Amino acid sequence: MEVQLFAIHWVYILFILLIIGVMVMKKDTTLVSILGIFMIGLLVTQSIPGSISSVFNSLIFAIKELLGTILIISLIVSMSRVLTKSGINEIMVSPISKLIKSPSIAYWIIGISMMVISWFFWPSPAVALIGAVLLPVALRVGLPALGVAMAMNLFGHGIALSGDFIIQGAPTITAGAAGIPVQDVVSASVPLVFVMGIVTTITAFIFLRRDMKKGILTVDTAKLAELEKENSVIKEKPSKAKILIAILIPILFLLDVVGMVLLDLTGGDATALVGGTAIIILILTSLVYHTKERMGKITEYLVEGFQFGFKVFGPVIPIAAFFYLGDSGILSILGENALPSGSLGIVNDLGVALANIVPLTKYIAAVTLTIVGSITGLDGSGFSGISLAGSVAQLFGSAIDISAATLTALGQIAAIWVGGGTLIPWALIPAAAITGVDPFELARRNLIPVTIGLIVTTIFAMFLL
Repeated sequence: MEVQLFAIHWVYILFILLIIGVMVMKKDTTLVSILGIFMIGLLVTQSIPGSISSVFNSLIFAIKELLGTILIISLIVSMSRVLTKSGINEIMVSPISKLIKSPSIAYWIIGISMMVISWFFWPSPAVALIGAVLLPVALRVGLPALGVAMAMNLFGHGIALSGDFIIQGAPTITAGAAGIPVQDVVSASVPLVFVMGIVTTITAFIFLRRDMKKGILTVDTAKLAELEKENSVIKEKPSKAKILIAILIPILFLLDVVGMVLLDLTGGDATALVGGTAIIILILTSLVYHTKERMGKITEYLVEGFQFGFKVFGPVIPIAAFFYLGDSGILSILGENALPSGSLGIVNDLGVALANIVPLTKYIAAVTLTIVGSITGLDGSGFSGISLAGSVAQLFGSAIDISAATLTALGQIAAIWVGGGTLIPWALIPAAAITGVDPFELARRNLIPVTIGLIVTTIFAMFLL
C-alpha cells in the first residue's frame, strides 16, 4: 500500500507539472486533466473499468461542487440579457452620466460604477449594461475611448472579478481545491483585492493622464460625432413600469447585501439570496417588457444564461475534477478506502514531505502563488486554472503552517487579473468591442500597471501570512 501511495503522489505531481506546461504553451488542459484522473484511478482501483468509471465520477463530483456557481452566473447573465434588451439598463445607468464633468471624473466614475455593478452582474454583462451608455458621455468631456476601456476593464474584470465578493464564483472554486471554507478565502482576499486595485488603477490613471497631456491619446472626434448622431435619434419615452423596475433593481440588491450582513449569510446562502433575486427581476422584467409569449421569453432568457454559464465553466470542470482528487474529494470519487488511514490527503502529504526536504518560507510561498496564478491565467479565461492555485496554496499551507486562505486568495487574484480580462488580448474583447478599441493595445496599456500591482500585492501578502 505504501508503494501504491508513493506512486499516486508522484503521478499527481507529474500531472500538475504537465498542466502548468500545457498552460504555458496556451493549450487546452482538458485532455491532460482527464488522463491524470484516469492514472490515479488506475493506481487506486487496480482495474481499467474502475479507472474509467473514476473519470466519470470525478466529473460528476466537480459538477456537483460547482453547480451553485454555474447556476448563479447563468441566472445573472439571463437577467442582464432582458435588462439590456428592454432598455432598463440605460435607465439605471443614465443618472451616473450627470456626474461626469471632466476626463478624470469620467475615469473614476465609470470605473467605480463598473466595479459595483460587476459585483452583482459579473463583468461581461456589466460592460454591456454601462459601456454603451457612458462611452459617449466620457468622450464628450475629453476621455479617450481607450481610457474608458481601461476603467471598465481594470475595475470590472480586475477588482470586482478577482474578489467576487457577492456571487462568489471564483472563491468557491479556489476554496474547494484548497479544502477550506469559501468565507475564509473571501475574508482573506478583501485586503489583497483592494491593495491590488488601488495600486493598479492609480498607476494606470497616472500613465493615462501623462499620455493625454502629451497628445499621444486623444478623443476620436469622428467616433464622437457618430455616437452623437446615434443618440440624437428620438427614442421611445420609457414607461412608468420600466422606470419603476430600474429603481427597484438596485434597491433589491442593496437589501440583499443588508440581509447578508444582518443574517450573517455567507457562501452558498449568500449566493442563493442573490440568485433568487435575479430570478425575480428576470421574471418581472420579462412580464413587463414583452407583450406576447411572455412565459416563453422567460425560458429563452434562461436558456441563453445557461448556455453562457456552461460555455464559461466547460473548461473548468475537468481541471477542477483533477484537483479535487488532491483533497477529500478522492474519498467521494474513489471510495473511503482510496487512501490508507495514515494519509492526510494527496496534497497535504506532499506538503509535509516538501517541508521536510526544502527550506520553505512564506516569501517563497507568496511569490510561487503569484507565479502559479499568473500562469493559470494565460489561457485567457481566468477561471479554468484557479483550482491549481487553491491546490498549491494548500500544499504550502500544510508544509510551513501559514495561512492557506491568504495564499489561495493571492493565487486567485493573480490568475483573474492576468487571465480574467486585463492582460490576455482575447479576454479583453468585451470591453474593447463596446468602446471600439484594439484589444491588443488595451492589453499593452494594462501591462505595466497590472504588473506593478501584482508585485506590490505579493509583498503585502507576505506580511499577512
